[in-house]
Amino acid sequence: MNKFIAVLQLIGSAVVSLMALATLINLILISTRPETISVVNTLIGQGVIIICFLVLGRVLFKKGLAGLKQDNLATDSDRSA
Repeated sequence: MNKFIAVLQLIGSAVVSLMALATLINLILISTRPETISVVNTLIGQGVIIICFLVLGRVLFKKGLAGLKQDNLATDSDRSA
């Protein structure tokens, strides 16, 4: 079960990272518009969203890797006993 959760965390990390990339592409496309207050608000908001996505992706990736390593260590110690 721990291995399944770890794999789900790694997949979630990949999905969140792709969402950050899509938001970054959207941010680049929006930055070509004429500068108005709504465009500036969008740039700031999407910048915050990108940072949050990247942090969430990193946390999920680290937890997923740690879960897989822990599960592998537990499996290896069970085999040696």
